Amino acid sequence: MQFHLNGFQPGDPEIADPAERVQPPGAAGAVPAEVDVLIVGCGPAGLTLAAQLAQFPDIKTCIVEQKPGRLLVGQADGIACRTMEMFHACGFSERVLKEAYWVNETMFWKPDERAPEKIVRSGRVQDVEDGLSEFPHVILNQARIHDGFLDVMRKSPAKLEPHYGRRLLDLQVDPAAGPTDHVVTVRLERVDAADEGKVETVKARYVVGCDGARSTVRKSIGRELHGDSANHAWGVMDVLAITDFPDIRFKALIQSAKDGSLLIIPREGGYMVRLYVELAKLEIGERVANRNITAEDVIAKAQRILKPHTLEVKEIAWWSVYEIGQRLTDKFDDVPEVEIDTRLPRIFIAGDACHTHSPKAGQGMNVSMQDAFNLGWKLAAVLRKQSAPSLLHSYSAERQAVAKELIDFDREWAGILASAAKVGGADAAKTQDYFVRHGRYTAGTATHYTPSILTGAASHQHLAQGLVIGKRFHSAPVIRLGDAKPVHLGHAAQADGRFRVYAFSGAENPTAAGSAIRALCHFLTEAEESPVKRYTPEHADIDAVIDLRAVFQQDHRELAIEAMPKLLLPRKGRYGLVDYEKMFCPDLKSGHDVFTMRGIDRRVGCIVVVRPDQYVAQVLPLNDFAGLAAYFDGFMLQVNRSAPRR
Repeated sequence: MQFHLNGFQPGDPEIADPAERVQPPGAAGAVPAEVDVLIVGCGPAGLTLAAQLAQFPDIKTCIVEQKPGRLLVGQADGIACRTMEMFHACGFSERVLKEAYWVNETMFWKPDERAPEKIVRSGRVQDVEDGLSEFPHVILNQARIHDGFLDVMRKSPAKLEPHYGRRLLDLQVDPAAGPTDHVVTVRLERVDAADEGKVETVKARYVVGCDGARSTVRKSIGRELHGDSANHAWGVMDVLAITDFPDIRFKALIQSAKDGSLLIIPREGGYMVRLYVELAKLEIGERVANRNITAEDVIAKAQRILKPHTLEVKEIAWWSVYEIGQRLTDKFDDVPEVEIDTRLPRIFIAGDACHTHSPKAGQGMNVSMQDAFNLGWKLAAVLRKQSAPSLLHSYSAERQAVAKELIDFDREWAGILASAAKVGGADAAKTQDYFVRHGRYTAGTATHYTPSILTGAASHQHLAQGLVIGKRFHSAPVIRLGDAKPVHLGHAAQADGRFRVYAFSGAENPTAAGSAIRALCHFLTEAEESPVKRYTPEHADIDAVIDLRAVFQQDHRELAIEAMPKLLLPRKGRYGLVDYEKMFCPDLKSGHDVFTMRGIDRRVGCIVVVRPDQYVAQVLPLNDFAGLAAYFDGFMLQVNRSAPRR
C-alpha cells in the first residue's frame, strides 16, 4: 500500500481528500462529575486502557488529554509482534497489517577496513525468528495506532471519546472513604481557547496516570523516576528523500568510524523513512536543548555517517532531538510497600509515567500498551464485582518487574548502538550478534510473569511444554470443527475481560461416554465447585466469564459435532442460538499439528488456562477439577445465582 508520494499527509491514507482524513476532536461539553475510572493522557497506554474499559457499558470511564486534539504525526512507530497479537484481540490488526511497513530483514553496516571513512554492508539477518508469532514486526506512525484505538472506543458499547484540552492540576484521596466510594477528587484546568482557565472537578473510584515522563499523577503520589541521567543526544526525523544508499527500504543499523551510529527505519507508504541519528555525548547535567541543534544539523550528521552514499532530503514530515535515559519508578501505584496488607490501590501509573527507554529497541510504546492491557481487565473485574479489589496489587507487582528487566536490556542495547565501531568490524559483529540473541525482547515475547495468585506453579508444565506458564499464549494454526475454517487458536481471545480455558484432548475419542473431555464438561456444568457455576451471573451467557474451548487430535472429518458435549455447543443470547465455534482440530493438511507445535502430551492431554491479557495462567491435567476450581477461587468473587443456566 503506497502513499506519501507527493508529500506527507496525516490521517487515513485510504481517504482521498486530505481535508476529510482527520476526525472531529473528542467529546463536547464538560467532563462527568463522577466516574469509575479517570484516565489522564491520550498516549498509547491511555488509549489502550480506554479501549479495553469501553467494552463495558456498566463501567463509567473518562479519558482526558492536555493537547487540543488527537495526535497527527511523529513520535513512536515500531510495533512488536506481541503488540500485534494484542491489536488482533482489540479488533484492528488487519488494518495495521495492510497499512504498515513490515520489517522482514535487518541490515548491518560498518566502516570499510580498507577505507574507514566509508561504510560497507557487514551483515543481514532475519528480523524475527521463525514461528515466534503469527504476526510480523511492523512500522506505523503512532498517530495511526491512536486512530485504531479511538475507532474501537467510538464504536464500543460505551461510545467513549476523549476530553481534550484538560490539564491536570491536582488530585486528593479521601482516606476515610469506603472501598466502593468515589475516593479520588481530581481538578482539571481547561486549556482550550473557548473555556481557558475554567476548572472542572471529577470524583473517581480509580485514577490512572498515562501522562508521560513528566507525569503529574506520578508526582501526586510521591513516586519518582530513578536511573541513568540522559547522557546522549539523538536526532530523529521522518523524511522523504533521494539517496543511493541501497538498503533504504530495509531496517538498517549503520556504525561509522568517527561520526557515530545511524538507524534507518523505513516507514509505511513505500517512500518515507525514519532516521535515528547519534549526535553528541552530553556533559553531566547538560540538556539537549542547550545545544540548539537544528534539523540541518541532524541531516548533515546523517550524510556524514552514510558516506560514500548521498542523501538529499526533500521534505521533513516531523523531527525532534531527545536525550537517552533509562529510568524506572519503584512502584506503579499509590500504596507503599509496607502498607500492601492494609491498603488498596486507587491511583496507578502506566507507560512513560513509570518507565522510560531509549527508542532504539522499539520498546517504549509497546511496553506502555502492555502495561495498560495488564491493568484494564483487572480494573474491569473489580468494578464489575468479579474479583476483590486486592487483585489490583498484582498490576504493579507484575509490570514493575517486567519494566526493570526491559530497561536493563535497553541500557545495554543503547550502549552498543552508541559506541563507535572499531575498524576491523569487532563492534559491528557484536551488534549483530546481540540483535539476534535478544530478538525475543524486541519482539515483545520475552515477558514471563512469576508465580502468584494469577500465575500458577509449573507442577504440570510438562503437559504443554510450548505453552509456558507466565508467558503469553503462543497461538498455532488449527481447523475449526464447526465449519472447517483454518484459524489461529489464539484468535479466539478478544480484549473482553474473559478467561479462556483450552482443553486439549488426549488420544481417546472425545465423543465417547467416558472421555476426559466429556467428564470436564460435566464438572463445569453440574458440580457446585465448578468455576463456571460459581462465577457466571445467572442471566449471562455461560461463557460470559470463563470461555471453554476444546482442541482434539483427530482430523476434523473424523469427528461428529452432534455427538459433542453440550457445553461445547452452548446456547446463547436472547434466542438461545447455538455457538458452533468452540471446537478445533489440528491443521493436518497444511502440516500444522498444534499438539506437536506446542508440546502437548498426546496421551493424556491437558487444560491450559489463559488470562484476559493473553498470558498462560495455569497448565493442569484434564481431570484436575480441584486444581481448576482452586485457581479461580484464589481471586474471584462468587455470584448469587438462583435461576438455572440456559
